[in-house]
This record gives sequence, C-alpha cells and structure tokens, in this order.
Amino acid sequence: MSSTEKRNLNDKDIQVILGTLLRAGVIISMSIVLIGGAIFLVHNQGGITDYKVFKPELSNFSSIAAIFKGVLTFQGDAIIQFGILMLIFTPIARIVFAVFSFLIERDYLYVLIGFIILAIITISLNGGLAH
Repeated sequence: MSSTEKRNLNDKDIQVILGTLLRAGVIISMSIVLIGGAIFLVHNQGGITDYKVFKPELSNFSSIAAIFKGVLTFQGDAIIQFGILMLIFTPIARIVFAVFSFLIERDYLYVLIGFIILAIITISLNGGLAH
C-alpha cells in the first residue's frame, strides 16, 4: 500500500463521526419513544391517570431487565422507557467512541480521562455512593 492509499482518521473525520453518532442516537431514541407512546395510547384507551400523587414504588419497569421484558411483550410504557434509556446511553456511546479514537491517535492522557469519565458514569448509574 502506498502512502496515498493509506489514510488515517484525522480530527475532522472523528468529529463528523461523533456528530453523526449523537444525531442518530437522538433520532432513534425519539422514534422509539414516539412508537412506544402510540402503542401506550392504543392499549390504554380512555384510561385516566392520577398525577396528583407520585408513587415510584408502583412502577412496573424499575430495572433494565424489566424494561427489556416489557419491550418484548410490546408494552407501550416499557418501550417509552427503552427510548429514554437509548437517549441516556447515546452520550455514553460517544465517550466510548472518543476513547477508541484517542487510542488510535495514541493520546493516552485523554484515554485515561475518558476511562475516568466512564467510571464516574458507571458508579452514578449503579446508585452512586449514597446508596
């Protein structure tokens, strides 16, 4: 392979890929939420929800496993929550991709910073230090 045929990713290419990743993640998660909302409205015709009292312990989908089970059975509220999970994990996917791009560039300080950020996010998603 000659040097003209061999092409490395430069900063602009990485930024385009990261921007496309974020844009696609938001569009996909928004589409999932809209589909879940439509399914929820079809299944709960005429149902009245009382929003005066918030009771989080009554949630059927309080874990990721429960959300996936609900998605497999086409429950609208589970599909909505899955779309929100996709929205939450979109910037996390961006960080993972950035870490890999820094590894390719051999910029190990930024790789370390990326791993620290991923560790902080993981600790926060698992209940944080207060629990």
